[in-house]
Amino acid sequence: MHFGERGSKAFGALLRFHRERSGLTMEALGKHVGYSKSQVAMVERGERPPKGRLVELAENVLDAQGALQAVANREFGQGGLRPWTEDYLAEEKKAHALHVYQNHLVPGSLQTEAYARAVYTSGCCPTLDDGEIDQRVTERLARQELFTRKPQPRISYVLEESALTRPLGGRDVLREQLHHILNVGRMRTIDIQVMPHNREIHAGLPGPMILLETTKRAHLAYVEGASGGYFITEHPDLGDLFGRYGILRAQALTPEESATLIEKVAREL
Repeated sequence: MHFGERGSKAFGALLRFHRERSGLTMEALGKHVGYSKSQVAMVERGERPPKGRLVELAENVLDAQGALQAVANREFGQGGLRPWTEDYLAEEKKAHALHVYQNHLVPGSLQTEAYARAVYTSGCCPTLDDGEIDQRVTERLARQELFTRKPQPRISYVLEESALTRPLGGRDVLREQLHHILNVGRMRTIDIQVMPHNREIHAGLPGPMILLETTKRAHLAYVEGASGGYFITEHPDLGDLFGRYGILRAQALTPEESATLIEKVAREL
């Protein structure tokens, strides 16, 4: 399977050769270079280019004597590579199904223009200039084309109640955002559920996740943190995430109950 930006089989084969020569497992190498086991496997299969500092760190830990860097320069060039997020967005745009759990804020694909702008100006480090903010907001809003695309994907969201009460950008911005969520939730192919504050058990404590089903009905997951994100494509990790999301949906309010709660929060702002 190929997800987003294509890698290099030559670089992947060389990485595997040096890793096995050094007696490291994919998981062990991943710990050295800041990758998951799934990411290392995808690079070795030629499904992903090496990103971040993988080449530099792998060179050191595997004592490749410049071989990995030389092949990387030949295959991918000297310039910077796109962040993992761009690869994810390419998959989101054509997904057959999309399932999102978010805990700190409203997911990007649900954000209004004002809310998205508030997100990008809320203590970002490094600080973005006005042009960068405008570009990112425009790109974020474009993601909502997914809601009306033909054929329509099946989409679900599980949102924390705390994310729906945090007034990013001010109360007027949040009120508009909540009404937008309600409007999107009325679409036939979209379910929006809220995890209430008073839930005593919670399957989402490890953090946010995005689950996708591709047009070929393959499953993959995307997990993002402060310094980037990565795909998970292999079991048992992939199956565990889908299982955790299923439990989250069972623990959350129903879509109808969630809409009632969101309406109440918007009224009280």
